[in-house]
Amino acid sequence: MAEKKTDRREFLKRSAALAGGLGLGAVTKTASAQLEGPEAFLHGTDEIVGYGKRSRFVNSKRIPHGGRASPDSFGLDFHIAAPLQDSVGVITPSSLHYMGTTRGSYIPDIDPAKHRLMIHGMVERPLVFTMEELKRLPSVTRMHFVECAGNRSNRRHTTVQETHGMTSNAEWTGVLLSTLLEEAGVLEGGEWIVAEGVEEVKGASTIPMTKAMDDCLLCYGMNGEPVRPQQGFPLRLLAPGFEGIFNVKWLRRIKVVDRYYMTYNDYGHLTQDPVTAALGYQIGPKSVITHPSGGQTLPGTGFYEVSGLAWSGGGKVARVEVSTNGGQSWFDAEIRGTAYPMAHTRFTFNWDWDGSPCELQSRCTDDIGQLQPSRAQASEFFNQTPGQPGFVRGQDNSIQPWRIESDGSVHNAIA
Repeated sequence: MAEKKTDRREFLKRSAALAGGLGLGAVTKTASAQLEGPEAFLHGTDEIVGYGKRSRFVNSKRIPHGGRASPDSFGLDFHIAAPLQDSVGVITPSSLHYMGTTRGSYIPDIDPAKHRLMIHGMVERPLVFTMEELKRLPSVTRMHFVECAGNRSNRRHTTVQETHGMTSNAEWTGVLLSTLLEEAGVLEGGEWIVAEGVEEVKGASTIPMTKAMDDCLLCYGMNGEPVRPQQGFPLRLLAPGFEGIFNVKWLRRIKVVDRYYMTYNDYGHLTQDPVTAALGYQIGPKSVITHPSGGQTLPGTGFYEVSGLAWSGGGKVARVEVSTNGGQSWFDAEIRGTAYPMAHTRFTFNWDWDGSPCELQSRCTDDIGQLQPSRAQASEFFNQTPGQPGFVRGQDNSIQPWRIESDGSVHNAIA
């Protein structure tokens, strides 16, 4: 197993030399087999013309997460995990974006022409907005991840979709919440907001005013189109970097208050100090290798591009490191593209596998200096649950290890 990073130029030179050494007959035979053409052609349909359709050879799909069926026998959706193992780049397609709900939910079927958002409570001027009025206000478009606090790994999980599939990353478009709060005029002492969505069991979350006035978004757009119903159509709150439960969907009401309200969603997330709440609700820093990852198989020895995702609720990803020997030594990975604040960032690492059993890990450092902990460090900090070695109580941003056996099979390496 190679213990140092493979030089890309050297790899390309070797590949070119190999290609140049092939006999013309072999190349011609291979090329002729590849140039026979498609087996069939797709005929145009109204469906394809109207919205498009992916290839029948692509079968990435979400899966139920957390041991509950989605939909269940009543038609309720619970947790649904995104297929990170198939991801490329950093954008999660809207149709594959994870979904989380604490109680199970029928998806509200909301007519945007009838939907209203109310801003009230400790404000000078209570306001009610239609969707058309919100869309007339100055908008912003930003890249952000959303992650459920239940996105945690254990030894029973076999794939990265099971260990980390409750996070996704999208391009969000909407209005800054601060714009509406400034228009309403927050009164002295209004240090929190309670955001409420349209659900059968009302979903609501309490957020400190410092966060609300900083970067919270009221989103009506996602990846260049209206927000999907499962993601909160026609309007959702986005609290960048905060755990998913604070990103209220189907948003209809924001109340400015002077104290922490223990709503259903807030139970178990009690942080009544508005100064420290922003740190207490943050996700990360976090990273995971998506290829190779659990359930995949390396076809043989040689060069591989190790690839994964990193993110942090504290800001931008500043550095990602990869280990091929279970954390004994670390090497810098390459950050692909631009690292945006509170957004998934793609990283890669060039690696030559010699066929020996090994363990791959990644760790992330964000731009405020936070370093992703090991499993042991996280367990020590959060305390272990008796009888469950390696279990992390609280938000789990610990390092995920993948074990590669000599036959190329990849497995979850959590003991």
